[in-house]
Amino acid sequence: MTGKKTSIKVEILGESYAIRSEADPEHTRAVAEHLDHSIRKILAGGSVIEVNRAAILAAMQITSELFQEREANESITNAMQALSGEVRRMLPPAKRGDGSVA
Repeated sequence: MTGKKTSIKVEILGESYAIRSEADPEHTRAVAEHLDHSIRKILAGGSVIEVNRAAILAAMQITSELFQEREANESITNAMQALSGEVRRMLPPAKRGDGSVA
């Protein structure tokens, strides 16, 4: 984030949108392209023909992916913290960095 909002034009399903965001313009373009691709994929499946329903399903799918990645990240973080604690206990007290010296 730059702190300064910039306006960037993106295209989703053939429609142009002006997006004002603090994010890097390339990031905004990539997000719009991902959304466009997700909606088109749902529409290509043939079971949904209304664009607004396809957009909602794409948003649900993308949000589900986000939640799965957050859970995976939390799991990895917890495992790293546990491993760090185990390694710290193996170090001599002067090297533990926790202020304890036996």
